[in-house]
Amino acid sequence: MNDDKRRQRQLKRDLKKAGNRTRRQRLKRSLEENPAEAHFEEESVGRYSTEPLNGQDSDSTRRRDAEES
Repeated sequence: MNDDKRRQRQLKRDLKKAGNRTRRQRLKRSLEENPAEAHFEEESVGRYSTEPLNGQDSDSTRRRDAEES
């Protein structure tokens, strides 16, 4: 596998892990502070969003899918 692609995948994994850790801490804090309203809170990943990393790789499988559309 290409080293750049491997690095991108690792970066995305690390970002998702950090975001999930932050999300769990935020949920736990809101449950402690206001348990009645905690389930109404909006979930956001903030700066740990991996959305910009989606679809950046340009390997042959990506090109083939794009040509079919």
